[in-house]
Amino acid sequence: MFIAAMLDVFPHLIKDIEKQIELAGFPKLVGLETKDFSDGVLCGKSFKVKAKSDAEGHSHRHHSEIKEIISSSQLDAKTKIISLQIFEIIAIAEAKIHNKSVDTVAFHEVGAWDSIADVICASYLISQCELNTISHSTLPLGGGRVKSAHGLLPLPAPATTLILEGFTFHDDGISGERITPTGAAILKFLSDNYKNVNLDGVLQTQGFGFGTKKMLGISNVLRILQFETAETEISNITCLEFEIDDQSSEELSIGLEKIRAMPGTLDVIQYAVAGKKNRLATAIRILVKSLNEQDITQACFRFTTTLGIRSTVSRRFELPREISTVQVENKTYQIKSALRPGGKTIKADIDYLADAKSYAELREIKSQIESTEIKEEDQT
Repeated sequence: MFIAAMLDVFPHLIKDIEKQIELAGFPKLVGLETKDFSDGVLCGKSFKVKAKSDAEGHSHRHHSEIKEIISSSQLDAKTKIISLQIFEIIAIAEAKIHNKSVDTVAFHEVGAWDSIADVICASYLISQCELNTISHSTLPLGGGRVKSAHGLLPLPAPATTLILEGFTFHDDGISGERITPTGAAILKFLSDNYKNVNLDGVLQTQGFGFGTKKMLGISNVLRILQFETAETEISNITCLEFEIDDQSSEELSIGLEKIRAMPGTLDVIQYAVAGKKNRLATAIRILVKSLNEQDITQACFRFTTTLGIRSTVSRRFELPREISTVQVENKTYQIKSALRPGGKTIKADIDYLADAKSYAELREIKSQIESTEIKEEDQT
């Protein structure tokens, strides 16, 4: 279903999918079928991997064997890496379930040639679509039991459950296997390797990938939406705020410098305000990465006299930026460049200009640094 939905979004890759089976080294073992499909409600693509007669007797194999098959193939390096990582995710889950080492895990359903082809095709599509970020909805829980090489297993399957620990599920009342271990591993790989955040962007297209199972009252599809993201990256940050009116400026400055140096602190801002009883106070605003909120909050209580801290989550828009160096008159200076709408801007790091003997000299050196970088950029 993932492959079908991706091919519905990127139909130009359909012609390349068959080639991946040749590069993997088993065109005589499996065949691929991609076709337009409609269930009477929605239209999209269906994708099937069909095992050929030569594949009989190869319904299971060990993880170490699968690694050897993929590593020694003629697949491109990125497809190999992604394929190996997806199988590693499944192997770790299976090893934990069966109390074995990862390399000695024997795959059954996932070890069949057609399932190996599924993973390789999915990996190739991931490698080709230039992903920057991904996000996903909550996952359907399903329920009941499924036949496997180990007998009847509860749903979600134990391997699927282990792989998707930490993901959010919902129960829509529809039973059955809603997510396979392979599908779970693909989602886990995407979530682990790409920023899993919602970004503002322009919707380009959507794709529907159909499964073979019929479900009552709902189309059995996986939908993929493709967005063209804006140049600015959007992330969530936490803003911590409080006021101080009973701590000396010397003591407060020491505390704020300790907080400023902590991992996750983005900025510390202070300004004078008139507080209760008309007392002058210092308002503090600290911008932090949300993951570090608790540590920095505790530091604020430890290094300042505040009794309470307000916390709000804000969206931060960031331009792509980089820090580099430039040579001017045999001296090295650091500069920061940002890619703004309409062009690149360059700014010299003021700390590297501290030895200027006057304001005029500072401005002259700064101008030389920035013009030198612009000239180098033009030559490039």
